[in-house]
Amino acid sequence: MGLKALFAILIVTVLVTSSWAATETVLLSFNNRDGAYPDGAVIFDAAGNLYSTTPYGGDESCTGGCGTVFELSPKPGGGWTETVVHRFTNSAKDGHYPYAGLVFDPAGNLYGTTGFGGSGPCKGGCGTVFELTPKTGGGWTENVLHSFTGKDGRFAEAALILDTSGDLYGTTPVGGAYGYGTVFELMRKSDGGWAAKVLHNFKGGYGSYGSLVFDNAGNLYGTTGGGGAGYNYGTVFELSPEAGGVWKETVLHSFNGNDGQEPFAGVIFKKGALYGTTLSGGTYGGGTVFELVRKADGRWTEKVLYSFCASFFQSCPGGSGPQAGLIFDATGNLYGTTASGGSTNCAEVGCGVVFELIPTGGGGWMEKLVYSFDANSNDGFIPGASLIIDTAGNLYGTTRDGGVGSQHSYGTVFEITPASLS
Repeated sequence: MGLKALFAILIVTVLVTSSWAATETVLLSFNNRDGAYPDGAVIFDAAGNLYSTTPYGGDESCTGGCGTVFELSPKPGGGWTETVVHRFTNSAKDGHYPYAGLVFDPAGNLYGTTGFGGSGPCKGGCGTVFELTPKTGGGWTENVLHSFTGKDGRFAEAALILDTSGDLYGTTPVGGAYGYGTVFELMRKSDGGWAAKVLHNFKGGYGSYGSLVFDNAGNLYGTTGGGGAGYNYGTVFELSPEAGGVWKETVLHSFNGNDGQEPFAGVIFKKGALYGTTLSGGTYGGGTVFELVRKADGRWTEKVLYSFCASFFQSCPGGSGPQAGLIFDATGNLYGTTASGGSTNCAEVGCGVVFELIPTGGGGWMEKLVYSFDANSNDGFIPGASLIIDTAGNLYGTTRDGGVGSQHSYGTVFEITPASLS
C-alpha cells in the first residue's frame, strides 16, 4: 500500500453517539486486470463520470501489476460502466504504482503521479507526474511530464493541485536535499513542455504525504507526517511566495500526541480555518479531527474537534485511525473515513467506517456513524481515501480491499446514499 501504509499502523476508531441509516452501493469491484487496491479519491467530470487510480493490477510487468487509471460512467437505466483509461507499464517511458487520485484542468485533461517508474536514477524509478489527454473519437493519450530524480523528490503519494495559471503543485514524502521530501511545482513552458522546480525541501521527520491547498492570497498549506517542535509527531505548515521565486515555510502547528500525531492527509479550508485528521494520538489514541484558526495577531490556534479510540486495544464501533482528509457538505457538516474500527470482521481491528461530524453550537461537534464496512457481506473494506459528495448529498469513495463476489478482493468504488434520499 506504499510508504503511507507502512507508517500507518492501522490503529483505529471512535466514540459513537448514534448511527445514520444510510444505504451503501458497490459501484465497482475490481478484478485485478482492471486494477487493484485503490488508494486515491475519486473525482467527477462535468458529465458525472468518476475517475481515479489503482496502484496495483493492470499490466503484470510489475509485481502485483503496475496500476491503472479508470473511469466509471453512469448508465441511463442504472448501474455504472467501467473503462480502463490507462494501464501503466514497467518501462522508463512510463511510471507505475499510482497511489494518489487525479485532478482535471479546465480543458478536461487529467493529471496524476506515480510512486515509481520514469527515467530517474532510483531503483525502480523515482516516480513521475503524468498527463492524460482525451483523444477525438474516444480514448486517452498519456504523456510523462516529469520523471523525479530523487534530488527533487521521490515516491509522490498525494494528488496534485493546479493554480489559476495551470501550473501543478505537489508533495513527496522522501527525496530532496535532505531526504525528507519536497514541495514541488511543474510550470508549463512556452514550447508546451514542463519545467520542475523544488519550492521547499523538508529537513526533518517524515515528509508530506498529503495534498496541498491554496488560500486566496496564493499561500500553500499542507501537513508532514513527522517532524515538528519537541515530539516529532508531525506538523501543519504554510509556504508563502516571496520575491525572487523563493517560498518561505512557516510551521503553523506541531502536534504533541495529545492533540494527535501523524497527519497523513492534507488540510482543507472553510471560512479561513484549516481542518484535517491525524492517524493516531488524541485522547484515546486512535487519531483526531482538528481545526486550526488564525488569531488576530497572525498566529494559529489548534482545537481537537474529535478524538477516535484505538482499535488495537478495544472494539471501536465508530471507527479509528483516519488516514484520509475531510470534506464539508453544504450545511457545514464534516465527513471522512477511518481505515479501521467499525465491524470487527477484519482481523479484529475493524473494517473501517464513514463518519460525519456535526457542529452542535458553542464550538462543540458530535460524531455520527454513517456507514460501517463489513468483510462478510460482499462489501468493500479499509477505506483509505477522502470522500467526494454530489449535489444531492450522496457520498463516493474507494476501499482498498473487499468487493462483490468471493473471487474479488481487490477493492471497490462505493456510493453511500443518506437515509433522507433512500
